Amino acid sequence: MVNLSLHSINAVILLDASGNRVLAKYYGSEHTTLKEQKAFEKGLFDKTRLSQGEIILYDNQVVLYRSNIDIYFYVVGTAEENELILLSMFNTFYDAVSSLLRYQVEKRTIVDNLDLVALCLDETVDRGIILDTDANAIVGRVSKPRLDMVDIPFTEQTLSQAYQTARERLTSQLLR
Repeated sequence: MVNLSLHSINAVILLDASGNRVLAKYYGSEHTTLKEQKAFEKGLFDKTRLSQGEIILYDNQVVLYRSNIDIYFYVVGTAEENELILLSMFNTFYDAVSSLLRYQVEKRTIVDNLDLVALCLDETVDRGIILDTDANAIVGRVSKPRLDMVDIPFTEQTLSQAYQTARERLTSQLLR
């Protein structure tokens, strides 16, 4: 039987390096109680914390994940869901968060900007339905305009602005 539902995402979870919840949103009927959610997150973290893959089948659900410094990102979908659709949503969310946090994707920065990260998630997924797969559009809707650098072309930036931009880009490339 083919799944023709728009509901693609069962959960989006961010855990720290100890497996503790930083942010989690569950969509659908599975894992409705906090106890079930914590048990699911613990098992998921135990299974993925030492592995280098990006996708697993866990608890009869497809899970895409990525770790970055001290934070783990998870996107959970049904076993029948197309992995490429999940990956597209996952990359969009990760890229939008990364851009919003100036490519400093780590627990402290996420906790300090949890409102932006949660809003970014809400702009990407609503009740399990993928709303947008354009990270730049999501960042544009979520971000507060920066007064120090509002999309100034690189050639028109002051020396300190150019240095900051170059440093952010280099940090971004090194963390990937």
